[in-house]
Amino acid sequence: MQTKPAGGAWATLKRGVSLSPELTKGIGVTLLLAIVTTAGRVVVPVVVQRVTDDGLLAAGGPDAGIVYRYLAIAAVVVVITAICSYAVNVRLFTASEGGLATLRVKAFRHIHDLSVLTQNAERRGSMVARVTTDVDTISQFVQFGGIVLIVSLGQITLATVLMVIYSPVLAAVTWGCFIPLVIAVRRMQKSLGAAYGDVRERVGDLLAAVSESVVGAATIRSFGVADRTAERLDAAIEGHRKAATTAHIRSTIAFSAGQFVGGITLAVVLVVGTWLAARGDMTLGELLAYLFLVGLFTQPVQQATEILNELQNAVACWRRVIQVMDTPADVADPGTDGIDLPRGPITVDFDDVGFAYPGGPPVLHDITEHVAPRSRIAIVGETGSGKSTFARLLTRLMDPSSGIVRLDGVDIRDVRFGSLRSRVVMVPQEGFLFDDTVLENIRFGGEHSRADVELAVTELGLDAWLSGLPAGLDTQAGQRGESLSAGERQLVALARAYLADPDLLVLDEATSAVDPATEVRIQRALDSLARGRTSIAIAHRISTAQAADEVLVMDAGRVVQRGPHARLVTEDGPYAALYASWVANQGAH
Repeated sequence: MQTKPAGGAWATLKRGVSLSPELTKGIGVTLLLAIVTTAGRVVVPVVVQRVTDDGLLAAGGPDAGIVYRYLAIAAVVVVITAICSYAVNVRLFTASEGGLATLRVKAFRHIHDLSVLTQNAERRGSMVARVTTDVDTISQFVQFGGIVLIVSLGQITLATVLMVIYSPVLAAVTWGCFIPLVIAVRRMQKSLGAAYGDVRERVGDLLAAVSESVVGAATIRSFGVADRTAERLDAAIEGHRKAATTAHIRSTIAFSAGQFVGGITLAVVLVVGTWLAARGDMTLGELLAYLFLVGLFTQPVQQATEILNELQNAVACWRRVIQVMDTPADVADPGTDGIDLPRGPITVDFDDVGFAYPGGPPVLHDITEHVAPRSRIAIVGETGSGKSTFARLLTRLMDPSSGIVRLDGVDIRDVRFGSLRSRVVMVPQEGFLFDDTVLENIRFGGEHSRADVELAVTELGLDAWLSGLPAGLDTQAGQRGESLSAGERQLVALARAYLADPDLLVLDEATSAVDPATEVRIQRALDSLARGRTSIAIAHRISTAQAADEVLVMDAGRVVQRGPHARLVTEDGPYAALYASWVANQGAH
């Protein structure tokens, strides 16, 4: 289960930035340029005041020299400000893209480090959202909101200093109008954070509903449940709409409050400032400069209100990414501290192994079995007997709740992932294919030439099948291999495993739903693939059990029989009943 990040928004931001160190690379120079940009913006009010008081309203009449001098200074400052602003944006975009790319990579790799059990506990759409839309939202805030927030805070500070210099009274009036807004916005941030957090959850639900509808389109059509699927999708869309609307309404309230207070402030300052100027406490130039400063003050305050809303959205996204990063990798790679197993047929030992899914009863009980190198073992049993769990523990897609799984006498948890994945290969019941050619799918597991792939196909006896494909090795497999039949996808998976050259093969046989010719091809390829290697196959067919050196019979999470097919079939026990069922099914067909 995922852990909830501790602390508020500030703690989340610190943790998020620590995961993307590129975000702070060169930040000192970027901040310096931002300060120059901010300082340049307050030069205009000063120039307005000087031009008005010292140039246009000079004692001896308008002084064009002073006017031109200050206008020239203002022009130079505006150009410098524009250059610095450009440099700030370029540096910020570069740093943010680098940092967020690192965050995506870390999150994606951590997801792959999680066990199959943990991954299955999270909806796939939500997982996808964490490394796509959530990071995109963070990126938008860092690239746009971040720099605006920095410049706005600097602009507010400098504008306040100049306002106090020009008129402490008007400065007090200005801040007196905005303090209630600052207090109100601060109180709204918690509500906004909760609203945007709900939006991110609804995005995950929506992606999950859409992906299930697309991937399961054939099943949906076959069972005529398009209406029910549409209802689920409509519910996800409606949930997202309601959450987004609520968040935007709360955000709009805060932004509109800022605009309202800004207008009220300008009106009050104009009235009080005119009164002060009439009394002689301010010059006309100072009043005009102050009105410019009020604009420079209210505009970033309003922007800061909006940016704080975007910040809440970004913080909600950061929390979701951090939740993934903080989920313990329960199947962790020992890394450099791990052991590399030597090449050669593997010995397998289960020492008093038990396993239970979280919150559920044990599904494996005290299994102690030894598999000799180069032996071929078939595992049989009724559905739910624990066969697949046995295979997942053997390939370390999950770890046992108790006991030890050993490869060549070494605890599998101490074997480095690189060594384990190169020595142990599992061919699942339906091999996953990528949207690429048959060639690329076969050599997906490593760096292999076209000649290597052709040789592997030949050695597996699959030449005839390959020549029957429209473009041979260059045939497109389609998304998830949908351009190929189930049996052809399995042949590609077997060729991929053969090229990987493992020492232990774990096979989840998939010949029950293929035509007889493809079944023969698969069986011959399996024989070639298993030759000289230790192989453990979850058997769904009589032929697999008959070809094995020994058969392990599982029932209710225990190994209840073990021995060669010829002996077990004559004994009174579960295997004889299974065999009789297989024979009866074959006769029926």
